[in-house]
Amino acid sequence: MSTTKKERKMTSLQVRKLTYAALFLAIALVLPFITGQIPEIGSALCPMHIPALLCGFMCGWPWGLAVGFIAPLLRSVLFGMPAMFPGAVSMAFELAVYGAMAGWLRQVLPKTKGATYAALLIAMVVGRIVWGTVRLILAGLTGSSFTWALFLAGAVTNAIPGIILQLVLIPILVIAMERAGLSLNKA
Repeated sequence: MSTTKKERKMTSLQVRKLTYAALFLAIALVLPFITGQIPEIGSALCPMHIPALLCGFMCGWPWGLAVGFIAPLLRSVLFGMPAMFPGAVSMAFELAVYGAMAGWLRQVLPKTKGATYAALLIAMVVGRIVWGTVRLILAGLTGSSFTWALFLAGAVTNAIPGIILQLVLIPILVIAMERAGLSLNKA
């Protein structure tokens, strides 16, 4: 049975995407240890968000979704942080949306700096809305409360350092990786 050149190329691309995704997942597991060394703002830097977003941009929406969903759950199981319920569960949905939206928007929008920022902003806003929605649903299921103030604190106020870091760092990395020919997110 012979393998065509096109089939070998597709298999090679899938292996590269799997390798990139594994790398981004590993970064998502390790990066919180590094940022955690900055007690004042370590967790506010939202370290797991960066690899999920980059995975979506570089590998495409299915891989970004998978890495985003798995990272907080796996980190919770392995290291106990974030706490599984409600933290890791709600983060899993948030980061899955980050990765999926970043990847999908990168495919459908032009490959310009402006479109990179637009995709990033949209992914961040939609992801935070999903996080709040999941937290609200979990609060309803457990009989606890999740107020508008808690949403604003968790999604915006406490995350300002992370939001700034993502807005500065991610477009630079995406554009640099694409110029280097490292992006695997093709339409």
